[in-house]
Amino acid sequence: MTISSLTPLVADLLHTVSEEIILPRYQRLDAQDIEEKAKDDLVTVADKESEIFLAEGLARLLPDARIIGEEACAANPALLDEVGTGLCWIIDPIDGTGNFAAGRPPFGVMIALTDGTETLGGWIYDPLTKRLCHAVHGEGAAINGVAVKARGSGEALPIAGISTLFLAGDERAEIIRRAEGRLRMVDIPRCAAEQYPRIALGVNDVALFHRTLPWDHAAGALFLTEAGGRVARYDSSPYHVGTTETGMLGAASPALWDQVAEILFH
Repeated sequence: MTISSLTPLVADLLHTVSEEIILPRYQRLDAQDIEEKAKDDLVTVADKESEIFLAEGLARLLPDARIIGEEACAANPALLDEVGTGLCWIIDPIDGTGNFAAGRPPFGVMIALTDGTETLGGWIYDPLTKRLCHAVHGEGAAINGVAVKARGSGEALPIAGISTLFLAGDERAEIIRRAEGRLRMVDIPRCAAEQYPRIALGVNDVALFHRTLPWDHAAGALFLTEAGGRVARYDSSPYHVGTTETGMLGAASPALWDQVAEILFH
């Protein structure tokens, strides 16, 4: 089965999990339906149920692939060590759980198929708008089946969605100092499933991420890269799943990546 031939099957799973599990819970969660896994890191009953549904469905599509889900890793962190080895489905059952738990958009579902450290396919679904972003390695990116090419905003100052939430105080202050007057800082959606499409569609020019957990970035990084953008570590080395580095910059074009990296890091 080719990666392209998987897309309608994965899309069907994403639509079904959204309609049957995620949206029926949206704005209807009770207090007991929400837990705090760690500081500023929530999980809901919908996250857990969605991951189980998706894991079972993806296992039927490719029985030989491992399945690594965000919530499974929260319960058993040793599973994260398996990312980057062999064929693997990576699942973020609800990205932007904080937004979802608060009853507001954006939030989404992200799935990636990886082989070793390379991402072969990525799917990002917005349950509210029914937008499906997907990409296949070497074959380009699409939104709802229509090919998409990343484009910058065209603004005089690059529009930057910079997440400083997990930065140390001195690093946060330095990033803000460097960006002042050279980038137009905007609020982040706190949802990678929204941030990557924003870059590809010219809403934002760049985004900076500190934490780069695979379920947050494998699908999005492939989507943006296949659309013609660039995703790389601060030192310009490529992003691969299964590595433990932190810090990454995504941009709508290689030229914008170079411009903003010069501002922020050099």
